[in-house]
Amino acid sequence: MDSPSGRILAAAAAQAVVHDADGRELVLRRMSALDRLRLFKAVGPLLAQNTPYLGMAMLAASVCVIDGVPVPPPATEGQLEALVSRLGDAGIAAAAAGFAETAAPALGSAGQGN
Repeated sequence: MDSPSGRILAAAAAQAVVHDADGRELVLRRMSALDRLRLFKAVGPLLAQNTPYLGMAMLAASVCVIDGVPVPPPATEGQLEALVSRLGDAGIAAAAAGFAETAAPALGSAGQGN
């Protein structure tokens, strides 16, 4: 059944595959409200208010597979730092580009017809 709520759920569960400058294949998934809540808990109240830190943390936490190996969501600040270290600049940049590509068509179509 192709209901509006079904389309919303399918879009939320959609994953994107990107490749970083180091040649790694990264699978990205959009974070749910619960995922974001858990990330806020992992980083703590001070870092959750640090916009640049939280932005990088959300990009890293959105990576769910690296080269075919599942990546568990970080549950602590240390796990998050280890994931950011593993991804490095190339992985974070690829994740950001992947989300920019998937958001661009939606933003472009939303502004049409106004």
